Amino acid sequence: TDHAKRLLKFARLVRRTARTIRMPTGTTLKVRIGLNSGPAYTGVVGLKCPRFCFFGDTVNTAARMEQTGLPGHIHVSESFRYAALSQDPALS
Repeated sequence: TDHAKRLLKFARLVRRTARTIRMPTGTTLKVRIGLNSGPAYTGVVGLKCPRFCFFGDTVNTAARMEQTGLPGHIHVSESFRYAALSQDPALS
């Protein structure tokens, strides 16, 4: 499948769209995006107010990259980079 290539395309679209949004202060919206590839698990958590969640080190790594990343940038892990390049070498 070409999941990494599609996620990168989506991340670029989100970043481009965010740049068109003006905050009340007049500045543009800057998003931080973290992309990682690897095993992850899903499940529904809760009985009273169930919600769908992702779990695993892959999810935690992507979240840490997003939280510590620079605004307006897309941060990718080595595993995601490898997956994206194996799907489309032109991405380099």
